[in-house]
Amino acid sequence: MNALVLHGIGDLRHQQQATPEPKAGEVRVRIGYCGVCGSDIPRCYVKGTYHFPTIPGHEFAGTVEALGEGVERFSVGDPVAVFPLLWCGKCNACQRKAYAQCSDYDYLGSRSDGGFADYVIAPVENLIAVPAGVSLRAAAMTEPAAVARHAVQRAGAIQPGASVAVFGAGPIGLMVAQWARAAGGNVLLCDIVPEKLEQARTLGFDKVFNSLTGNPVAWIESQTAGEGAAVCIEAAGVPVTMIQACQAVARAGCLVLMGNPSGDVTLPAALISQLMRREVSLQGTWNSFYDPDAPSDDWRESLAAMADGRLQAERLVTHDVPLSQGVSALEMMRDQSAFFSKVMLRPDSTPPTTAPCQ
Repeated sequence: MNALVLHGIGDLRHQQQATPEPKAGEVRVRIGYCGVCGSDIPRCYVKGTYHFPTIPGHEFAGTVEALGEGVERFSVGDPVAVFPLLWCGKCNACQRKAYAQCSDYDYLGSRSDGGFADYVIAPVENLIAVPAGVSLRAAAMTEPAAVARHAVQRAGAIQPGASVAVFGAGPIGLMVAQWARAAGGNVLLCDIVPEKLEQARTLGFDKVFNSLTGNPVAWIESQTAGEGAAVCIEAAGVPVTMIQACQAVARAGCLVLMGNPSGDVTLPAALISQLMRREVSLQGTWNSFYDPDAPSDDWRESLAAMADGRLQAERLVTHDVPLSQGVSALEMMRDQSAFFSKVMLRPDSTPPTTAPCQ
């Protein structure tokens, strides 16, 4: 098969290697699409994976191509999304089915081979059926959609009309915004990239603010009668936006920290005092809730929302790239030489999706 293989930090190669075979309880999935996560860029060019060589990529969907011994839940040809975290099943978190909190987990795309390839091997319990009407390109965004839903869920019940400020209008931030809107929230979006804000407008968000042109905290106050946002979700991972999210949250509001921090964050004593006096709730969020035996979780709800139109995931795609051009695509993202939102990789044998990007 063809794959993008990381041999060392900055050493990503498009090459051929043996097609993997599924063992008992495993499935071989033919990749339809694999999204490039923002975390894949430092993983490939700065930090590295946990060992080399490794095939990156953890946001993918495809079709079942081969079944290992004992697999009965799926059939060859079924369209599936794949939860990339491989839990140990033994720790306290796993006993509670809090698999994202597993203390000894594996992960497709960083610790084991992932989806920047023609095929990937995954345990059958990590597969979720893709409903009719959802394309594989959209289904490949189930992972970030589920992560975004989990972040919104961490804020608790959003009251109809409640203000929800989202800092960062990348793919995750725009999915957070869509989930917040679906919950009845009045969404306020802040970013510094005009193209991202324009993309937000095409998704129907009219309350957007370019933080390079003024103070986003003052703007949020102007949109909320001076009260601040009932919910602030930091989805950029930038120290300055983390501080702004702390400043913008209303009394008795909730602050959700979602973006992976790009550096240390120092909170002034006066700001900490304000958070205490306002009795702000601080929530961390990581990954998503997934339970292979449950009728509903972040993954199934994300696919259902794509099917009924609440979540317009595919409109975030700006680049639809064959795997053979994947190295150049990741270098473009690393160098930020062009505007991008969601970059999708697909096997060269897969024809491009007829639906246009955006």
